[in-house]
Amino acid sequence: MRIEQVEIRNYRVFRNVKLTKLPAVTVVVGANGTGKSTLFDVFSFLKDALVGNVTSAVARRGGFKEVVSRNQKGPIGITIKFRESGGRLASYILEVAQRRGRVTVNREVLCYRRGSGRPWHFVDFADGSGTAITNESDYGNAGVVEHREPHVLEDPSVLAIKGLGQFRNFRVVSEFRNLIENSHISNLHIAESRPSTEAGFAEHLSARGDNVAQVAHYLCENHSKQFNRVLASMRSRVPGVADIQAKLTEDGRLVLRFRDESFKDPFIARDVSDGTIKMFAYLILFNDPRPHPLVAIEEPEHQLYPALHGELIEEFRDYARRGGQALVSTHSADFLDGAKLGEVYWLEKAEGFSTIHRAQDHELLKSLVDSGEYLGDLWRKRLFGRVGPR
Repeated sequence: MRIEQVEIRNYRVFRNVKLTKLPAVTVVVGANGTGKSTLFDVFSFLKDALVGNVTSAVARRGGFKEVVSRNQKGPIGITIKFRESGGRLASYILEVAQRRGRVTVNREVLCYRRGSGRPWHFVDFADGSGTAITNESDYGNAGVVEHREPHVLEDPSVLAIKGLGQFRNFRVVSEFRNLIENSHISNLHIAESRPSTEAGFAEHLSARGDNVAQVAHYLCENHSKQFNRVLASMRSRVPGVADIQAKLTEDGRLVLRFRDESFKDPFIARDVSDGTIKMFAYLILFNDPRPHPLVAIEEPEHQLYPALHGELIEEFRDYARRGGQALVSTHSADFLDGAKLGEVYWLEKAEGFSTIHRAQDHELLKSLVDSGEYLGDLWRKRLFGRVGPR
């Protein structure tokens, strides 16, 4: 399944924006303060609301007044349109409001459209009560009438998909819940990727990257094909790296050990460069045997040698081909040089609010790219609307 469109209303700098025709890899550029981090935070917000509730998700961001767009009363609105596994386009609509000082789910809908007919609302809730379809598997069959059952949530700030998504008879609800719950919104910290960690089991890289040694050990022991690909990529992109091991120490800790081809003895992670650690962590993420449905990474080029930026975007594409979807922001013209026109969107801010533009819809950019120009060069020349690198 894949997200095809995102609509955001009254969420910080996004008063009313829409990202349409999202590809497998989406690259977002824009000046500082235009909302790149806010765009990523929309997905973090959904994940936080699903794990906890909308009240806690809003509280983590400083309260409703800090999240809702300036001078707007709300509600905050997020709409995700996605292609479910059956091939149909489904929509998830969430509205969050504040009433009498309490943050609640104002409206929550998950629906399909049946051709030109009225869409089936598989989930339709407001203020903690609503209905859900019980015959989802019959959707699309001629003459079938939807059957609905009422439900009441104990807490009106809890998402309906949190409970219903656990049941197999709500397949599409379950799929969307999985998409949000298993998304990887990266907040990689190099310093936390260096120290040795308590030996244990970890299949997936954490958002902060503090379990990279555990995941490397897991891949090496259980998925040698993926780990060997990581090693091959490191050898080709980081001069001198001959081998990487996640070794168990006598005191029961895992430590990353890197061996330079010029030396016999390996050295531990604290002695290698930030770029080496970061590239290794990204390769561990990209070679996950069970890709996250969505990976979102802000400015992955930091600490990496510029010549590697173009290769990094190829890793995003390979990841998408293996079943994931990627959202990435960048300030790097070298990274942008490796992007395709249909992958790029840019943000502009005016009078306190941001708008989103699709590069594919810009006739001048399209003409220049068709004539052989590179997107990074066009970004340097400030041809992306009114913004460009400083």
